[in-house]
Amino acid sequence: MRSSHCFSQLRLQTWRQSAHICQEGLSVYTGSNLQCQPQHQAPELVALKQQSSSGLDSSTRTLSTPSPGLILPSKSSSFSSPALSSNGHETNSSSSSSAPAETVAVVHSQPGTHTRSRQSKSHHHAPIDLLPDHALLQIFSHLPTNQLCRCARVCRRWYNLAWDPRLWSTVRLTGELLHADRAIRVLTHRLCQDTPNVCLTLETVVVNGCKRLTDRGLHVVAQCCPELRHLEVAGCYNISNDAVFEVVSRCPGLEHLNLSGCSKVTCISLTQEASLQLSPLHGQQISIHYLDMTDCFSLEDEGLRTIASHCPRLTHLFLRRCTRLTDEALRHLALHCPSIKELSLSDCRLVGDFGLREVARLEGCLRYLSVAHCTRITDVGMRYVARYCPRLRYLNARGCEGLTDHGLSHLARSCPKLKSLDVGKCPLVSDSGLEQLAMYCQGLRRVSLRACESVTGRGLKALAANCCELQLLNVQDCEVSPEALRFVRRHCRRCVIEHTNPAFY
Repeated sequence: MRSSHCFSQLRLQTWRQSAHICQEGLSVYTGSNLQCQPQHQAPELVALKQQSSSGLDSSTRTLSTPSPGLILPSKSSSFSSPALSSNGHETNSSSSSSAPAETVAVVHSQPGTHTRSRQSKSHHHAPIDLLPDHALLQIFSHLPTNQLCRCARVCRRWYNLAWDPRLWSTVRLTGELLHADRAIRVLTHRLCQDTPNVCLTLETVVVNGCKRLTDRGLHVVAQCCPELRHLEVAGCYNISNDAVFEVVSRCPGLEHLNLSGCSKVTCISLTQEASLQLSPLHGQQISIHYLDMTDCFSLEDEGLRTIASHCPRLTHLFLRRCTRLTDEALRHLALHCPSIKELSLSDCRLVGDFGLREVARLEGCLRYLSVAHCTRITDVGMRYVARYCPRLRYLNARGCEGLTDHGLSHLARSCPKLKSLDVGKCPLVSDSGLEQLAMYCQGLRRVSLRACESVTGRGLKALAANCCELQLLNVQDCEVSPEALRFVRRHCRRCVIEHTNPAFY
């Protein structure tokens, strides 16, 4: 009897512990709208064992220990409160306990595991996810095109934000191995979803150095981006006239065009269809203001004449190393483009004094002129520029070996607002010319005298004493003394001196 009573007490204690664990499991369960059963319903355990032995599916009718399972009574079952008899055995106080009760045990993972994981997903966000949409849009606006496309792959929220039309006014693609045609096609297709076949937000396309870009890619830009204003395809040597004509014809608002290194481009004009559609009052004009055709080796006089006649609004024109241009081309330029402010003819070795006379017709508009290494230019051409372009601010005449102190004197007297001057490798420029500059151009900030063999310390001292705003002085390969350089440093404290004199430090 004593052993039987002890065994009953042990069973009761074990049942209470199991029931307590079950209650904890139910209290954290969030999947169903369940309530924990009272601890005194011990007969369910007995019913569970009976049903298990009767051949029910053990996967859904077993109770794991230490009870990660939930005891789910069926709707038809009714349980009575357990009671202890005088001998310690468990009995039912209700007479309805004769019918076996069906009890189902739904097995879950360790209590709290799901809760923690769900709480971590719903409450523990990355700090950047807490930012509002407008803040993320501001961050995304500073990202390049490739990074913005990567952000669109993070999540659905970032996808929607990354493709906000306000972020896609500019597309920048780089890389020699980039399949630029395909990239442009994919991007424009995605940006045209809200406005089929037309991308109204894209205004700037920069694909510099994408050597695999061809006319097909530019045709897509021309067809899908009528609001294009800025296009750069520098170094894309597979571009031809046809693609350029298509872009300028279909994008009437295009103002900035960089074709440097596109050696196949020989001119800029409208397509024949676009020319026929224009009214007589409008003429065949293109609204380009900025044009860079550096290293377009195939550009000739006839091509520049066509450009000048179609682009009368040009203000910035760069023709560096267009070696086939002559003085005749500049005559058409001055005739049709009177608003040019910046003009570069560097390394156009066929341009001479006659060409500078035509350039001088630009008169008061011209601010920037580069004729570096145009070896045919002498004091005669420089005199024309000095007389008719008094507002000149920047002049690069490096390598013009025919330029002397006489031409420099005319320039100093007629262009007192000159800020930057480069007369490096002009062996006939000496201290006399520098003294004229120091007297009349006291606002000079940048002067390059590199390899001017006739310049000495006398000219540098005159320059430093009168041009106190000097910020850069290049005297590399010049025979100047350390004392002269110290004089310059003492009078122009903000000036950076570029020299090759090891005695000056």
